[in-house]
Parts: sequence; structure tokens; C-alpha cells
Amino acid sequence: MTIRKFQPSAPLAPFISEYLLIESDADILNQTIPGTSLVLSFRFGGRIVQESDSKSEVLPGSVISGLRKNARGFRYEKGTSNLLAVCREGAIHAFTRLPAHELFGLSVDTQDIFPSTEIHALLERLAEAPGHPQRLFLLETFLLRQLTQIPQDGLVLEAASLIKRQNGNLRIKSLAEALHISQDPLEKRFRARMGATPKQYAALVRLNTLVGRYHDTESLTQAAYEAGYFDQSHFIRDFRQFTGQTPKAYFSAARGW
Repeated sequence: MTIRKFQPSAPLAPFISEYLLIESDADILNQTIPGTSLVLSFRFGGRIVQESDSKSEVLPGSVISGLRKNARGFRYEKGTSNLLAVCREGAIHAFTRLPAHELFGLSVDTQDIFPSTEIHALLERLAEAPGHPQRLFLLETFLLRQLTQIPQDGLVLEAASLIKRQNGNLRIKSLAEALHISQDPLEKRFRARMGATPKQYAALVRLNTLVGRYHDTESLTQAAYEAGYFDQSHFIRDFRQFTGQTPKAYFSAARGW
């Protein structure tokens, strides 16, 4: 599996953090952990199968994936090529009026979000393009056409920033007090823009921070303690849900992306 990263152009930089181009020259099963950004995916070759304990599902050519609390497995068949647009947090409203929380835990066909004729045309052109620079140009042209005039919600962005500064370790009541807003309206505005409740988002930040800092700590126990876990069984349960593996198995395995 080959993964290339590209930066968005200036007009899209406020809404897209990066593009990922993923190509597989063999059948590969890759386990991905939940992140804090919604992702748009455009496959222009091969097939991608989402694997779970109970079923396997072939994904459509283009999907939008919401935030989630569980790890997911994706099997990239040989010859698969996929172009991802990773949205900046809270920026999905730049492209659709759909409340982001309606996508929580889901991967939805983008034909439910964008005009199907445009999606079909984009996928065909991506497959026919002579190279990756042309593919990025095609994708950015498409995204620029979808831009809405919906402004960002500054309060929600500040709430997300405060959660990240505390590495997810704060009470939502304290967050609301710091922003001078009651908890209920904060939660409604937050989940509509970020795709999860503040509590769910904080849990994702907490565990992503733990995973990212693990190799800088002396032990797994210290990493869990620094993440605010004081009960080992609670930590193991959350970690297994987040990664699909025990901490020992996860940190000893090679990561795809």
C-alpha cells in the first residue's frame, strides 16, 4: 500500500486539511481508528470492502464518513486507488447543509449529499486522468463548486479548541461555563457542526492523544494515567472499542495509515 499526502490549494485550505492518495498493489486489510474529522472518499480503481465482525460490505465509489467511536477494517483489493479529502474539523458545512451528527458512525454514498451526475462524472474523470496532479485538480474543481455560504460557528470552534487543549480531559459542564453558554444549546450546535456531541468528541481526542504520545511515555500504565484513566479495566475496554485490539497488540503491529 502506497500513501501520498497533498496539501489543498489556498481557496480550500480553510476547509480541507489534506488529501490522501492511497494505492494498493495487493489485497490488504487495514484497520483504522476513529479520528476527529469527517472524510470524503473518491475511489477511481478497484474495490474497497468494509469488514466487521458480522458482515462485509463493498463501499460505493464515493462516500462521506462521519465521526465514529469504533475502529473499522477496510480491505483494499489489488489495484485499488482511492483519493481522500480530509475535512478540517467543523468544516463539512462548507460543502453541505446536512447536520454532521446525522453521519455519526456511518459511511454514506455521496450521491445522497451531492448531485449524482456530478459524482459519476468526477469518478470517470479521475479514472481517465493521466496523472495525480490532474486528479487533484479535478477533485478541487468539484469541491469548489460545492462550496456553500454557510459561515463557521466560532463558538463551536472555540469549544473544540478548548477540548483539544485539555487533551479531552474536561467536563462538558465546565466547557459550557467557560464559553458562557448553557449546556444544551452548546451540545446542539456542537454536534451539528462537528459530527459528535462534545462528550463523544472529547473521548476521541483523549484516545487519539494517548495513541499519539504512547511512545514518549515510559509505560502503558503511565500513558493511561496521563490520559485520565485511573481504572485499568475502564481503559482496556475503551481502548479495545477505539482500536479493535488490546493495547499490547495495537502498539506492536505495523500501521497502514
